[in-house]
Amino acid sequence: MRQELGWTEGKEEELGLNKLFEMDDIRVEAKPLLVDRELPGLREAVQQLVVKEHDVDTPQGRIHCTMKGVPKAERPVILTIHDIGLNHKTCWDSLFSHEDMSEIMQHFAVCHVDAPGQQEGANTFSTGYEYPSMDQLSETLPLVLKHFGLKSVIGMGIGAGAYILTRFALDYPNMVEGLLLININPCAEGWMDWAAHKISGWTHAMPDMLISHLFGKEEIHHNQDLIGTYRHHILNDMNQFNLQLFVKSYESRRDLEIERPVPGSNVRTLKCPSLLVVGDSSPAVEAVVECNTKLDPTKTTLLKMADCGGMPQVDQPGKLTEAFKYFIQGMGYMPSASMTRLVRSRTASGSSVTSFDGNRSRSHTSEGNRSRSHTNEGSRSRSHTTENQHARSHTEGSTDGTANSNVDQAVPKSTEVSC
Repeated sequence: MRQELGWTEGKEEELGLNKLFEMDDIRVEAKPLLVDRELPGLREAVQQLVVKEHDVDTPQGRIHCTMKGVPKAERPVILTIHDIGLNHKTCWDSLFSHEDMSEIMQHFAVCHVDAPGQQEGANTFSTGYEYPSMDQLSETLPLVLKHFGLKSVIGMGIGAGAYILTRFALDYPNMVEGLLLININPCAEGWMDWAAHKISGWTHAMPDMLISHLFGKEEIHHNQDLIGTYRHHILNDMNQFNLQLFVKSYESRRDLEIERPVPGSNVRTLKCPSLLVVGDSSPAVEAVVECNTKLDPTKTTLLKMADCGGMPQVDQPGKLTEAFKYFIQGMGYMPSASMTRLVRSRTASGSSVTSFDGNRSRSHTSEGNRSRSHTNEGSRSRSHTTENQHARSHTEGSTDGTANSNVDQAVPKSTEVSC
C-alpha cells in the first residue's frame, strides 16, 4: 500500500520529523494565543487547579487552610468551615467536586479552613493544651484573611463551622459579604444534652454522638453505606484526642444572643445576606428554624431541602449548588449563571421565613415574572425592586392566611424556598 501511494520508509521518517518540529513550533508560539484570545476560559480553568496549603499562625495556634484557585481583585473568596467529626475534605469534597460547582469556582477562589487539629495527618496536641473556644476560633479568621490579603469573604459553614462564621460576621460585619449556613444552631447547648453526653462517657459515646449530630434518624436506619463511611472516618481518620477537644469546645459554646431587628431598634443581628439551609429530616431542623426567627427577614433565606438528611452538601450537592448560585446572584455576582432546579413554595403564615429577594441593595436573576436587571461584575452596580411589588407570604406557622392577615401587614413579607 505504501509503495502504491509513493511512500518510502525514508520519506515517511523525514516527514514525521518535520511534522514533529512543526508541532513543537506551534505549541510554543500558540500557547499565549490560546489562553488570551482563542480560549478565554482556559486561564480560569487553570487557576481553579491551583491548590496551596497554608498554616496560619494565630494566638490560638496554627490554622490549617487550603486555598483552591487564585483570589480575584475586588471579589470575595468563599471561605468554608466544617462541622465536628469532619475536616474540610470529608465535609466539602462532594459539593466542590460536583460538576455544577465548577461554574462558581470560575468566579471565586475557595479557602477551606480546618479547625485546629482536625486536618488529615494532624499531630496530637500536647497534654494540657487548651483548645480554643468557639469565640476564639472566630477571632482567628481576621488573621486568616490578612494572611491571604483578603478584604472580605462569603462564608459557608455547617454545624460548628456555621456557628463560628456567624460569630465572625457579628463581630466583623465588614469582612463578610454573605453567609451560607447549614444546620446553624445559635443557642448554647441545653443542660440535658450536656448531662447525657457526660453520663454515657466519651470513649463509647463519641462516634455514636457524632453520627446522631451529623445525620437524621431516617438516614441512620436506612443508609448504612453512608453512615458506615463516616463512622469509619471518625474512628480511623480523625485524631481522636484532638477531635474530643473540638467537640468539647462546640458543646461549650455561648448563645449568639441575636435578635430580629424591629424599626428603630439597635439589636445584635447579622448585617449580611444569609442563606440558612437544612434537610427536612435533619436533626437540626428546629434549631435552624429558630435561628431564622432571630434574623432580619429582608436579608435571610430559609431553604428546606426535601428528601434530605443532615448533610445536604453530601446528599444533594446539585440542588445546594443551585441554591448557592441564586444566593450569589442576589449579591450582584455571576449574572449569567443558569438556573433550573429550584422551585419556590409559597404558603400563608404569620411567622417570618425569608426570601432571596428582600429589601437588599443588590441585583437579581430572572425568576418567575419578576423583572431584574444586571450590570457587569466589575462595577456590580445593583438594581432592585421593592418588596411591595412582589406577592410574598410566610411558612413555618399556621397556614390560615385569613387568621394571620393582620400580622402579615406588619411583618416584612418573605418566602420559604424548597427544592
